[in-house]
Amino acid sequence: MAEEENYSNPLTALFHVLFKGSAIAFYILCSLFINSFIIQFVVTVFLAALDFWVVKNVSGRILVGLRWWNEINDQGESVWRFESLDQESLERMNKKDSWLFWWTLYLTPVAWLALGIVAVIKFNFDYLLIVALCLSLSAANIIGFTKCRRDAKKQIQSLASQVVTAHVASRLESALNFV
Repeated sequence: MAEEENYSNPLTALFHVLFKGSAIAFYILCSLFINSFIIQFVVTVFLAALDFWVVKNVSGRILVGLRWWNEINDQGESVWRFESLDQESLERMNKKDSWLFWWTLYLTPVAWLALGIVAVIKFNFDYLLIVALCLSLSAANIIGFTKCRRDAKKQIQSLASQVVTAHVASRLESALNFV
């Protein structure tokens, strides 16, 4: 019987899910029990911003070994920066941690879209502002981490092709030296 892999970072995984769930839960519970758009707006957007920061700067690094940020260069252009662990470290990342990270990253905007549809059905169009802000923060993390993962894969492929090229070149060189 195969041993089931546990989370290697259970506290980080817990807070990753907790921050995502807290914004959604507060939005829903506040709609049911508190009739103040201002309180709901401020607290929900604050919780979503905390989630954005935690995912971008903490759980992304720990759970999947990726980090991204965006800078404005001297010409005023937006430049994406990506950081990832080396290939060996990425391969050793815990599969459960990675699964949890990616699934919650992609399911959160689905939840916000569903809440946006509910707001439209209930004719609460002002609440779409909250949903739009939370959705944009979730989407920014999806875009950032997806680009970061793609960049990490390109770096790994580039490194692998350099190793193969160097190996072939050394074989050719030794074959030519033999002749």
